[in-house]
Amino acid sequence: MKSNPLISVRNLNYTAENNHILMDISFDIYRKDFVGIIGPNGAGKSTLVKILVGEIENYRGKLEINGEIGYVPQYEEKEKDFPIKAYEVALMGLYKEVGLFKRFKKEHYQKVREVFDLLKIEKLYDRQVQKLSGGEYRRLMVARALVSNPDILILDEPEANIDKAGQSILYDTLKKIKNNMNISIILVSHDLNVVFKETNKVMCMNKTLHCHKNTADLSIEDLKTLYSKDFELFIHINEKMKVVSNKDD
Repeated sequence: MKSNPLISVRNLNYTAENNHILMDISFDIYRKDFVGIIGPNGAGKSTLVKILVGEIENYRGKLEINGEIGYVPQYEEKEKDFPIKAYEVALMGLYKEVGLFKRFKKEHYQKVREVFDLLKIEKLYDRQVQKLSGGEYRRLMVARALVSNPDILILDEPEANIDKAGQSILYDTLKKIKNNMNISIILVSHDLNVVFKETNKVMCMNKTLHCHKNTADLSIEDLKTLYSKDFELFIHINEKMKVVSNKDD
């Protein structure tokens, strides 16, 4: 018997400035799902995420969240401007539990160390945030999202503005989370190779939900429908390069 979904969405619509950004979106996400959300720029992926985490409330439709959400938003360089240490940033993930102006206890610091150990970022604990690389900072944001023991982890294009080495480490971090924590992961990404390799479910979005299926069942036709007519994509499949193009017959 299937458990109740952690996220249930029915007939979700969102309009801004007379622009219909999301149209009739419906889906369920269950515990331990690792869901990749893909689609072209302007498809409404980040808007959907903002609705899920409560940043946008004036939508139409039904949204049910059965659990706590940890959120890693898109990266902005100015976030690193504050003179603060990495462990202090991670502790911010406990504000909802502890209270904004309350003192942290020994167990809170211990929880931060446990998450840093899990993500293999122990060396960053006392580092100034301003001195972190882009990749290190993104992993710190993942740690901040995890310290509150969420049921769902949502990441919005976490690979953006990170070099290839940093991206590889970040994806290894997501593997550790998937293998060691009893949570669902939602990953918005333009890196389709990672989505195909790491996720078990995929949602194809372009204002509406074109498909929601097992990643292994995603077809070339799904991609051609999702992306523009002059779309061309290089996908690594079994160590070989495959070209998917909407120009093909």
